[in-house]
Amino acid sequence: MNTQLVTGLHHVTALADDAQKNVDFYAGMLGLRMVKKTINFDAPDVYHLYYGNETGSPGTIMTFFPFPGMVKGRHGKGQMTVTSFSVPDTSLDYWLKRLKKFNIKHTEPQKRFEDEVFVYFEDAHGLGLELVFNKGDKRPGFSYGQIPIEHAVKGFYGVVLSEEGYERTAGLLLEGMDHKLLIEKGNRFRYSASGEPGDFVDILWTPESTRGLGGGGTIHHLAFATPDDNTQLEAREKLLSKGYHVTPVMDRQYFHSIYFREPGGILFEIATNPPGFAIDEAPAALGESLKLPPWYEKSRDKIEKGLQPIKVQTDKFMD
Repeated sequence: MNTQLVTGLHHVTALADDAQKNVDFYAGMLGLRMVKKTINFDAPDVYHLYYGNETGSPGTIMTFFPFPGMVKGRHGKGQMTVTSFSVPDTSLDYWLKRLKKFNIKHTEPQKRFEDEVFVYFEDAHGLGLELVFNKGDKRPGFSYGQIPIEHAVKGFYGVVLSEEGYERTAGLLLEGMDHKLLIEKGNRFRYSASGEPGDFVDILWTPESTRGLGGGGTIHHLAFATPDDNTQLEAREKLLSKGYHVTPVMDRQYFHSIYFREPGGILFEIATNPPGFAIDEAPAALGESLKLPPWYEKSRDKIEKGLQPIKVQTDKFMD
């Protein structure tokens, strides 16, 4: 039996402008846990902020590069355009009241694929988000945040890729990344490596739409999960054999990564599940202090002075 090399979603990384606005939205309004405060390893004067569930499990991790004053991008084809979060099906009234309380513009509840209830809204930077209300997600939420556990976000539900053509991207998911087609309706095609909430990848076929432009409020890349370093190398060889230009393995401290562009132009990553976020902080203290990789420690004073001070202000977002 062949080992499954790609097992689902790992994380989503987006571009933002103001770092405190970002913290207030994700650790405040949405009630995610800040699981790591570090820097962009390729641009050390910029934060890399990670939000997720209690432990920062793969499939729950939303991350941001907040570049101060970044120009806003444009949503469109050739981008991942929506990140969907999973919440309990009994939480619809709670979240509608919460979105209203914090003046977050949102759609009325809508249905997709007959019985999938969701609400669309955008974050403080214009990033497209959904809450999907479902009873099939058994993952625990953040148990001691400001959101009651019975309403807490459990992690991702899925993501949406807006594509000019869907066939080649679908072929990559099916033949190169261990996904299966679950359902299709109209111009939406849903794939998944696990079949479970948290790992849904919807291709939205939108040939007539405008091409997206990178900038604040857009996705930088989408990361898929692989069990370990060995499966990552196997996945890399498989992709290389299919003609994809894949980077060498890069050490991201909390996981190892390879990157490549899918046929529609979206940047994909395959990231290892280990070692995780507790390698340099106790689980109870995740996200509390600025963590730097060893090769930047000698520049800590300079880096810290150049970063905007930020604070998790959950008390402002209590019900």
